[in-house]
Amino acid sequence: MRLPTALRPAFERTLHRLRRDLGFGVAGAAVQFVAWAIPMSVPWLIYEDIAALGWIVLALTLPLVVPAVATPVLTRVQRWRFKELLGIEITGPGWVPRQLWYHLLAGPAVAWGGVLAATMALVGLGAATVYLWIWGVPLSWRLDQFGYSTQAAYVTAGGLILLGLAYALIGALARLDARAATALLGPVPAKELERRVEDLTESRAGAVDAADAERRRIERDLHDGAQQRLVSMAVNLGLARATMDDLPEAARKVIDGAHREAKEAIEELNNLVRGLHPAVLDELGLDAALSGIAARAPLPTRLHVDVPERAAPTVEAVAYFVVSEALANIAKHARATRAEVTVVRTGDTLRVVVTDDGVGGADPARGSGLGGLAQRAGAVDGTFDINSPRGGPTVITVELPCAL
Repeated sequence: MRLPTALRPAFERTLHRLRRDLGFGVAGAAVQFVAWAIPMSVPWLIYEDIAALGWIVLALTLPLVVPAVATPVLTRVQRWRFKELLGIEITGPGWVPRQLWYHLLAGPAVAWGGVLAATMALVGLGAATVYLWIWGVPLSWRLDQFGYSTQAAYVTAGGLILLGLAYALIGALARLDARAATALLGPVPAKELERRVEDLTESRAGAVDAADAERRRIERDLHDGAQQRLVSMAVNLGLARATMDDLPEAARKVIDGAHREAKEAIEELNNLVRGLHPAVLDELGLDAALSGIAARAPLPTRLHVDVPERAAPTVEAVAYFVVSEALANIAKHARATRAEVTVVRTGDTLRVVVTDDGVGGADPARGSGLGGLAQRAGAVDGTFDINSPRGGPTVITVELPCAL
């Protein structure tokens, strides 16, 4: 008999699911048989005095002891079964007591449910094919059993219902087994969340370190390459202007302009290099690097640095950029007459406070650069806080962990 084309995909999916769930259930029952039935039967097979109380106790406790001892092996076997037969990968170190709950309760319960489903399926198959059995008996019996056809129809309907229930039960057991195994054989949710947080922290720290290392490389390349070329060009133009007295006025103006442009380019490149990663920060630390920022600030800036022990290089770079960008922001927007920077290390925390006497009203949501400061601090698990009432003063407080 050929199925209609429209029904064929649904039938194939149903058959595939049935084969998969049956194979999965049979494999699970086999594991439970090895873990339970064999340890339970060993005392009854090897000892003659099976009525002795000691052997009875041994026969009842051995099935509990064996799964407890063999929990790591059983967990690996069950994880393999779920991955290979259902495509569900259960990873993580897990927790042995939770795994033991699966091997002692959930696994055996599902296996017994599978036995019930198999029994229902066999009985249902026998009942659904009752007409075939009837046609195998002698004709004389069928003639003597008046009305057997109606009774066989009821039996067939009951068999089909049992087959449907067995199919539904097999699928439900597979889903229940998957949920129980994911919850009990996998890692504890809190532990898994903690592990993921650690992984994300490590990956983020690696990304921050990689970005900082890339800035250092760019700064070094600019300092050793383009900057030196510009300095050499400025020196040559200066020598040409000083030594070539017989040049036409137009050529002298061109040389003067080129010399001026070269010096301005050097200054801009110096500012860019300092913005990427100042070499003095690596060589002399935060105190020297921030002193340079305070000296170049367009408004009087008081600096206090108390860092007896250096923080991680990435953290120092974040503190440097926070102070640099905060002072630049003050110069642009605050209309302040003075600023104050305090950097103090307390335990494992580096505290940076930048204060100004400007008009206040600073808001990170308005795109004044404060959002970038918060992002820089957050990149290393730091905190950012700003207190800027109307009329001032504005106080920016950043706390950074000294080690990543």
